[in-house]
Amino acid sequence: MKILVIGTGAREHAIVHSLDRENVSGVASHELHAAPGNPGIAGAATLHPVDALDGAAVAELAQRIGAELVVVGPEAPLVAGVADSVRAAGIPVFGPSGEAARLEGSKSFAKEVMAAAGVPTAMAHVCTDVDELEAALDAFGAPYVVKDDGLAAGKGVVVTDDRAAALAHGAACLAGENGRVVVEEYLDGPEVSLFCVCDGTTVVPLVPAQDFKRVGNDDEGPNTGGMGAYTPLDWAPSGLVDEVVARIAQPTVDEMARRGTPFSGVLYVGLALTSRGTRVVEFNARFGDPETQSVLARLATPLSDVMLAAARGNLGELEPLRWRPEASVTVVVASEGYPASARSGDPITGIEDAQILAGVHVLHAGTGLSETGDLISAGGRVLSVVALGTDLADARARAYEGVARIELKGSHHRTDIALKAERGEVTVP
Repeated sequence: MKILVIGTGAREHAIVHSLDRENVSGVASHELHAAPGNPGIAGAATLHPVDALDGAAVAELAQRIGAELVVVGPEAPLVAGVADSVRAAGIPVFGPSGEAARLEGSKSFAKEVMAAAGVPTAMAHVCTDVDELEAALDAFGAPYVVKDDGLAAGKGVVVTDDRAAALAHGAACLAGENGRVVVEEYLDGPEVSLFCVCDGTTVVPLVPAQDFKRVGNDDEGPNTGGMGAYTPLDWAPSGLVDEVVARIAQPTVDEMARRGTPFSGVLYVGLALTSRGTRVVEFNARFGDPETQSVLARLATPLSDVMLAAARGNLGELEPLRWRPEASVTVVVASEGYPASARSGDPITGIEDAQILAGVHVLHAGTGLSETGDLISAGGRVLSVVALGTDLADARARAYEGVARIELKGSHHRTDIALKAERGEVTVP
């Protein structure tokens, strides 16, 4: 197929990498395009300098290159309705409509849908002024969980015991474009990410993963877009995926269909396995980053088959998904100063040396090219180093050996991705 992938990050590179692996007798099966892409994606796809938020431009590009499938990766284009423009042009698209993407674009809307569908989630107050914010903080008490109602690239959430810090974050959210903030009860227990592929009716779950939001080891420091991830989760309850589909994903998809806004694409279900049962922390309307990097590394079923079935509305006819038995660990290499103030423009070397290692590949996120054509940093989360291994210990060792071979001045990464899981120290209350 001719496939166009929209986006610039490691998630989109992971999608392109998976599609590029689908070959027969060493011959590429797909003609891959990306807009706008990044220097890593350019190794497998033709790049097009099109604004990912411009639905008309994306649709025009898809028509011009004869795309048979368009994959919209990031949340902002989805909420902006880019998938709607592509659908209107008669091209199959993997990603929800702008209206359905409100499940991510508005946390208060997501809470409303969950309530209607009977989905278990944290109690929450939606606040529109500082008085309501203060009352909600006092009602729930510490630890305080304060979320920007709109999109915030994974960094709109503050979890803190410091009421002043919680109030300051909430006030900043209220002063923003949406003018609303969500205050939730704190959920105990480990968090799990489960991607559910949907076609508006049918739900097909992928394997669960766990990511690491905080910038520092032992979950210290501010929230980031995610510093690493791993799968499988050997510590998770055996029936977790079936439970999430039956109690959360399918009822949500059914409720969206009932409202006349069917959800097609990836429903990212962020979960907390609490002492009171499984609860939804958040919904996203796309693959999560960095969990996607680890999950897709283990997917044996051709990703193109899964996405095209969702786009065409015939997921129910898809064969059961097949998975590689290995463990997968992803470690994010971030630039100096991330997440507060990311430094850009520094040379990056050693990626080729890292990818010589068995089971290791490197995905680009915040990268660019200098005037002389050399690879440089161009964002906060710069690279994802992904490794497959016989078990978590093996995958961790390979991933960190890959990280050690990469040179980027001032860069930093967590050294404890999947460590507690490897040691058997993750417990469900």
